Amino acid sequence: MLTKQQIRYCLDKMGEMFPDAHCELVHKNPFELLIAVVLSAQCTDALVNKVTKHLFEKYKTPEDYLAVPLEELQQDIRSIGLYRNKAKNIQKLCAILLENYNGEVPNDRDELMKLPGVGRKTANVVVSVAFGVPAIAVDTHVERVSKRLGFCRWKDSVLEVEETLMRKIPKEEWSITHHRMIFFGRYHCKAQAPQCDRCPLFDLCREGKKRMRQRGESRARAK
Repeated sequence: MLTKQQIRYCLDKMGEMFPDAHCELVHKNPFELLIAVVLSAQCTDALVNKVTKHLFEKYKTPEDYLAVPLEELQQDIRSIGLYRNKAKNIQKLCAILLENYNGEVPNDRDELMKLPGVGRKTANVVVSVAFGVPAIAVDTHVERVSKRLGFCRWKDSVLEVEETLMRKIPKEEWSITHHRMIFFGRYHCKAQAPQCDRCPLFDLCREGKKRMRQRGESRARAK
């Protein structure tokens, strides 16, 4: 695994590459962010934003989501994967928000994780983006980048990846690092076509070196 100094170098490079990294889910308040993150499970932010553009015009409060039949809400988010379950969870969480939190989104991760459809990653995104609480949300991009670069071990679980990053990265940088690692994974170190041949972190990347070596061997065999 990388040393603390090497990780620091990687984080600084990601910061240079993506200085304006941010949450790309469009929202105006914590409640809209919560709904958007629930919808984003196994779905791209771009598609979620396309759906919520109209959704957030129709539904502005928890009461609004509970005022329509479940089938109507399902139709409103039909283009999003797992839309049936997500619609159910949205109505359930809205009911809980009204019953237990006066209709407000709690700013505590543990309280958020009590809501249907809200796991640790979702809760970390909400407390970090909506309330400014330091957190690292490990999505597929953060996990992939962490393991490819050697911030953590390949066999680590998502929770272990989060705990490792929290130990190795200063707390005041957790939130911005989360966004920069997402941007790095989404736009540069992609799942299927990572840009290893022009990556400023190539010299430190065990996966990149392996991938480029295999590519060279394949070309040699093809000749």
